[in-house]
Amino acid sequence: MNLRPKDYNLEPGAIKISDLRALIGKNDPTILEIGANVGQTTEEFLREMPNARIFCFEPEPRAIQRFKNRIRNSNVTLFECAVGNQNGTINFHRSSGEGAAKDWDQSGSIRSPKRVFETWPWLRFDSQIQVPIVRLNDWAMDKNIGVVDLMWADVQGAESDVILGGADVIGNCRFFYTEYGLIEWYEGQVSLDHICETLADIGFVLYRKFEMDALFVNKNMTNLRELDFSISRNAPCPCGSGRKYKQCHGSWT
Repeated sequence: MNLRPKDYNLEPGAIKISDLRALIGKNDPTILEIGANVGQTTEEFLREMPNARIFCFEPEPRAIQRFKNRIRNSNVTLFECAVGNQNGTINFHRSSGEGAAKDWDQSGSIRSPKRVFETWPWLRFDSQIQVPIVRLNDWAMDKNIGVVDLMWADVQGAESDVILGGADVIGNCRFFYTEYGLIEWYEGQVSLDHICETLADIGFVLYRKFEMDALFVNKNMTNLRELDFSISRNAPCPCGSGRKYKQCHGSWT
């Protein structure tokens, strides 16, 4: 029996970048930030890992301009495009909001909004534009990208598109952090269970689960004995051995 997301303890909030720094274990990691918005997380990466090499992707023109005004660091490269499972152009649903949130630019997606209004009724998607889109596998081959220490994905329902178009890159990545939907907020958005199953095929196991985000670890590139999984000791071991955690990679605690 494989470990499922329901077997993990739900942690409040989201992960601290300082925790990621401790896991990565160096000041100069290679980071892919998919859905960088205006650079707010990029700033946090640079504070914790000042020599990090960060490749950022963002398709929303309003956010791109704010990112450029905010981030001026030679270690950061911004690619003005979406990431998915095709190369070329794609329809992008731009977000806005009501009242003080009329300029909201953080919820746009290459996927059509569906049940997102059930959670955030003030959101609006009143316009669509064509934006460039790339497959990570092709992008990484063109840029000669090797091992990636962390991939950070905040793509508003397009998680499966990123994974399908970037499986080779993700398979060469140590940690993968992604947002996930509690319901089908965007058309065709997959569940956390589905993300876990897809990533398992390329060597990843779920490590920590938050309310709307999850951190995965590549078991082919990380010693699981160095990690403390927030699960029952009687749960199946994350390594997939079929034994209980306490009898396998949790046996030292």
